Amino acid sequence: MTQLEAAKQGKITREMEKVAAKEGIDVEILRQRVAEGKVVIPANKNHTNLDPCGIGLGLRTKVNANIGTSTAYPDIEQELKKLEAALEAGADAVMDLSTGGDIDACRREVLARSPVAVGTVPIYQVTVEAQKRYGSMVEFTADDLFRVIELQAADGVDFITVHCGVTLETVERLKREGRLTDIVSRGGSFLVGWMLHHREENPLYAQYDRLLEIARRYDVTLSLGDGLRPGCLADATDRAQIQELLILGELVDRAREAGVQAMVEGPGHVPLNQIEANILLQKRLCHGAPFYVLGPIVTDVAPGYDHITAAIGGAIAAAAGADFICYVTPSEHLGLPTAEDVREGVIAARIAGHAADLVKGIPGAWEWDRAMAQARKALDWEKQISLALDPVKARHYRSKRNVETAEACSMCGDFCAMRIVGEYLGKTMERC
Repeated sequence: MTQLEAAKQGKITREMEKVAAKEGIDVEILRQRVAEGKVVIPANKNHTNLDPCGIGLGLRTKVNANIGTSTAYPDIEQELKKLEAALEAGADAVMDLSTGGDIDACRREVLARSPVAVGTVPIYQVTVEAQKRYGSMVEFTADDLFRVIELQAADGVDFITVHCGVTLETVERLKREGRLTDIVSRGGSFLVGWMLHHREENPLYAQYDRLLEIARRYDVTLSLGDGLRPGCLADATDRAQIQELLILGELVDRAREAGVQAMVEGPGHVPLNQIEANILLQKRLCHGAPFYVLGPIVTDVAPGYDHITAAIGGAIAAAAGADFICYVTPSEHLGLPTAEDVREGVIAARIAGHAADLVKGIPGAWEWDRAMAQARKALDWEKQISLALDPVKARHYRSKRNVETAEACSMCGDFCAMRIVGEYLGKTMERC
């Protein structure tokens, strides 16, 4: 029985109890939202060391970190270091996007070491194997695709990105409208290449019921991927993107009917003034399904700083209703991230998520900021560091240039506004 099936039957699972306790909400309210499909709890029955989290309506904005090998860097140990960095930085989920080396071994090691939900994009492994076996990444069969999906589900993967909305119809609409950057989703490009080569419909769409059956068996949450997401601002919110979203909304309904949890992935590069409209459109067309956004990245001209461009977009998106932020690292568009890049990306996305949680009134969000304000007023540096979203960096900067100014900071020193106002305002209040 899946989390969705249990919720529909009025049953409260162990995972629901854990999520409700962490979120500070009533477990019956959580159960109702899971039953409606407005909250998902990615929790594969075979991921035995999982500490589950909830994603969706009324819950804290969650953050995902992408890791995984490439053909240039197939070292599993390096990816496990990135997993550790992501967990230490506070990621709520990780995705193994491996395309190099022993993909199965990497995924299984990540699952064994990860207490947070683990996601994958099965089409990556399918195309890697097709290249090795048939000499072409588009020579795989539908059976090859579903075999890998079932293999990863059996291993314990909690959610999978599947580009079911990339259809022959959406590709034709893309071709008619034209784009500056065409298709930037790797998974989307693999499937488009396969469809055009074989002149057949996307198996993930044509055989969607087969996908649902596998997902239901293991309680894998479907993350309905945005294979036609815009890769630059000029392509944002075009007909191809919206056509795919229309299809994904229909597939959300079919997943819910089958007892399978589903969320929807959202656009990549979007200008500031289109972000809120994108979120509202997704929520309407997909009947409140949790929305998983990459960024959005709000300008194309900041390579090396795209963790910042994505955090700006992520904050606006989450404040408008997005539920799950996929981090972007400083190395986005440039190369495979290092462990430090992973850490920076997670922290930036968490800042965006928390800024949005303040707007959404998520339990505990305002209390956290109020506690920090009180610690600053009291010049309680240890308390400030302990409350910091990134205590490691906070302690680093505090100790770096404050050796002789233990009470204030080295920027203000004897001219500390908090200390001066606290002293004289306090005397004024005493006279009153």
